[in-house]
Amino acid sequence: MALPALAVSPASGQLTGHGMDGFYRDGRRVLSRCELQVAGDEPLIVQGRLTGADRARFIGTVRRAGERGPDPEIRMERLRSADGTEQITFRSSAARPVRLPVEIRLGTDLAELGSVAVGLPGPELRAAVHGSGLRWSGTGVHAVVSATPSPQDALASPGLLRWEIDLPPGGHRTIELRAALEYGTGGPGCPSGRHRYPVGVRIPGPRTGALTPGTRSDRPPRPWTAARLECDDHRADALMASSLDDLHGLVMRDPVAAADMYIAGGFPWRCGLAPVEALWAARMLLPLGTKLAAGTLRALARSQQAAPGTDFGRIPGALRDAGPHSPPSCTGIEATLLFPAVLAEARRWGLPEQETERLLPAAERCLTWLKRVTDPPGGGRGYVPDPVPGGPYRCETQAHAHRAALLGADLLDVCGSSDASALRDWAAGLRTRFRRDFWLEDPAGGRPAALLTADGRPVPHLGSTTAHLLDTGLLGGGTSAPGLLDAAQTDQLAGLLGSPAMDSGWGLRGLSAKESAYNPFGHRSGAVRVHETAIAAAGLAAAGHEQVAGALTRGVLDAADSFGHRLPEMYAGEQRTTGGAPVPHPAACRPAAVAAGGAVHILVALAGLSPDVPAGTVSVRPLATAPLGAMQLTGLSVAEQPFAVRISRLGMGMVETAADGLQLGS
Repeated sequence: MALPALAVSPASGQLTGHGMDGFYRDGRRVLSRCELQVAGDEPLIVQGRLTGADRARFIGTVRRAGERGPDPEIRMERLRSADGTEQITFRSSAARPVRLPVEIRLGTDLAELGSVAVGLPGPELRAAVHGSGLRWSGTGVHAVVSATPSPQDALASPGLLRWEIDLPPGGHRTIELRAALEYGTGGPGCPSGRHRYPVGVRIPGPRTGALTPGTRSDRPPRPWTAARLECDDHRADALMASSLDDLHGLVMRDPVAAADMYIAGGFPWRCGLAPVEALWAARMLLPLGTKLAAGTLRALARSQQAAPGTDFGRIPGALRDAGPHSPPSCTGIEATLLFPAVLAEARRWGLPEQETERLLPAAERCLTWLKRVTDPPGGGRGYVPDPVPGGPYRCETQAHAHRAALLGADLLDVCGSSDASALRDWAAGLRTRFRRDFWLEDPAGGRPAALLTADGRPVPHLGSTTAHLLDTGLLGGGTSAPGLLDAAQTDQLAGLLGSPAMDSGWGLRGLSAKESAYNPFGHRSGAVRVHETAIAAAGLAAAGHEQVAGALTRGVLDAADSFGHRLPEMYAGEQRTTGGAPVPHPAACRPAAVAAGGAVHILVALAGLSPDVPAGTVSVRPLATAPLGAMQLTGLSVAEQPFAVRISRLGMGMVETAADGLQLGS
């Protein structure tokens, strides 16, 4: 994946036209079939694997009639790039010259990614011979495949390219294919209508034309530093590297301002800007620099509702499933509340003051929206309804609102606004109300309610969204903001999250296994969501519950090992057993912004970094239990300067590299 380009295939490397197989560009399937035959048969594939987020390598052997012995003399290598370039190389170990007949069968439906993802591909189009390859035409769009060297035969009807390749003893020959998308007037074979995206599927934005064949020059650079982890548990090193590689594959440029970059939600359902996922990814990567956060915030500020009315200040977002016990929640509300928190924390990590000032008006509009929905003209309960205006009042939404108010007040202090104290007063009142209305006492010690209904009745189901109560955000001096729960309630919640009913052994279940309607495959009713597990682990560590935090961290690391260090957005919450493995979820994005960002977050959280660049300090409070052993993090960024820290097996931290003038806090 190198958005807006990507390629999907099985481990054989053959694009069969089934399922989601294909090269895609700008949300279109450029090529759905690319089937290779050599000497009348498919090569025997002995290995197929990713070599990077945007590259795959397939190794095979070719058997010819008359060969003796078990050892193949002809080897084949397919190197595939997400941009639509494929190199097929044949190497000979034979003692005599070999002539290989090679055929590649190609086809496409030019279907849109959203349609293919839900099992609604289009009919295969008829090809036409075009230059050194083939061309397919749809309404206003064309797919072109060219080949080097030019094929000896190009047959349009079956979509077939043919070569006779001569291999000298010990020699090799390469065929290169280049698939591209072109835009223009439709031609023969154009379908009468366009596929439309299903509801909830986001596809990459503007169509920028065909990529120059054989290049990846339009791939955005990494908007973060070259961070590296070296840990006693080397699986953590691999997870960190793979997650950053996946995130790079999901980087997109804003079509309005190419210098602004953000992380797409994930493949296949959200291959474009998904505000909540983009903000979470940017927030989780703040230890690697503020460039991604700045670009994401600027892109979302341009989408913010700026016209007077009830939605003034809100960032748009779709509804999403919230599980069996509550109606859909609104991603736009979460994004609106997350915006000022990300900006405030980016400033703590070193976002330049001029960038902070540039984004302050958008953050103020978010806070204006927050004030209006919690104090409507007809009166209200002082909570944020989600979705507005009728509610319910979700536990996690109040956590987002509380964090936005406290961190937003810090931002308002920067510009000398008198509204800062009012925000802090509102947050203090929310803490009082929340501890009274949301905390449910029971013989086991109590628990937070999942939500309050519109008429104020608590719904007691325990799920992973309660982890957001532990995520309070950074305040001045590198301290954590106060939470909605008091110390005793926090301790009780830590015990609940660490119980077998919530901790599957691979991460935190979306819903306790003891709850009615628990489903290990449920999006919000039992599946493990990586980023919420990461939020829980980091919050538990900051609150002093290191044993539970360490257990969740090791569970995610073990799961990542089963997934080849590319964590999906979620996986089944079935209980871990000896010799078992986490079960993939069939509808999960993979790669996914929040999963890859969550992996980085959960690993960096082990160092306990809390910067306050405006005050010139940084605190290092690693987990004393050192759950993954000794570790060294290099290539981080604090105050826009390199930062490195080493953690010993005894949980002792030592800063090795830091910006001049940055003082180590307590």
